[in-house]
Amino acid sequence: MTWQARIDAALASREASHSLRRRVVCDPAPGGALVHQGIRYRNFSGNDYLGLSQHPALVAAWRQGAEKYGVGSGASGHVSGYSGAHQALENALAQWLGYDRALLFISGFAANQAVVAALMQPQDRLFADRLSHASLLEAASHSPATLRRFAHNSPQALAALLDKPGAGLTLAFTEGVFSMDGDLAPLAEFAGLTQDAQTLLMVDDAHGIGVLGREGRGSCDVAGVKPDLLLVTFGKAFGLSGAALLCSEPMADYLLQTARHLIYSTAMPAAQAQTLNAALTLIREGDDRRARLARHIARFRAGAAQLPLTLAGSQTAIQPLIVGENGAALALAAQLRERGCWVTAIRPPTVPAGTARLRLTLSAAHQDDDIDALLEALYDGCR
Repeated sequence: MTWQARIDAALASREASHSLRRRVVCDPAPGGALVHQGIRYRNFSGNDYLGLSQHPALVAAWRQGAEKYGVGSGASGHVSGYSGAHQALENALAQWLGYDRALLFISGFAANQAVVAALMQPQDRLFADRLSHASLLEAASHSPATLRRFAHNSPQALAALLDKPGAGLTLAFTEGVFSMDGDLAPLAEFAGLTQDAQTLLMVDDAHGIGVLGREGRGSCDVAGVKPDLLLVTFGKAFGLSGAALLCSEPMADYLLQTARHLIYSTAMPAAQAQTLNAALTLIREGDDRRARLARHIARFRAGAAQLPLTLAGSQTAIQPLIVGENGAALALAAQLRERGCWVTAIRPPTVPAGTARLRLTLSAAHQDDDIDALLEALYDGCR
């Protein structure tokens, strides 16, 4: 077999199973919308939960940051890429979330991989919720530690793993809000199980930070817990990109010595760090946006309950409608786009086989008529 034959066969297999991924050029637009080929669509596939990506204050902060710092950091943070804007953002995040330190990463994917690579040794164990993000699971597969995946959102399953003796140390991992189902982890129960000195609890709160809790402090604030390691990302409610890991002072110092994703990656632009600090201010003052988002969620769920599809139990901005087969999910997504609603069909391997779905996401930037238009299009598409 040649390389070309291998590639062609893999692509043909994906095409036959309706699982071939294609990128589409979309330009963001105000009001929870996007533009594709000159046509404006209501956007129900993004993660801009508070509608901040287009906020005038953040656009101005980026412009001011670029004028002051330029458009790139020019180096790793370990060389000359760590500016006063980076330090100010780390300090603000640590103060807001109640941790000693925050470390900035270029992405949440990189941060998850960095933690596993830096901490785990051959005798150690990594226990992860079976629906944990691909970044964590991929890192674990390359780690010398033993990976065990426990039943989704099951404290009993995690407890059973923890009860088994192990020679090394243990890292327990979960998400705060799960990205495909929109459900919340039982963080209080998980925290209660991971109190001993041989176990760390890490929570990836990419989809909870900014949206849930007091001042948008996220899933852990709602549950009243403080995990040993808390990952927050900036590509959702913050409206930008990047991530930060919140941790203790010794852990931060250790990761600065060992986390290759920090040591060898160019730091995010200082202008971006300054804009993220401005976004943090808007998030902390954003109770009105969170209340508007909550109203949209309730409005959608009341209408979607009448559909002949499985509506997941999510009370968050992520509202999955389970369709089942890949082809049917793609067809329904195409019908919705014909009605001006941009919705993406999510298919295996991102979700389990037979659970292809429309992953609908709501934003505070939407209006009531946006939600109603989506529901009307869904009713007609399901006839």
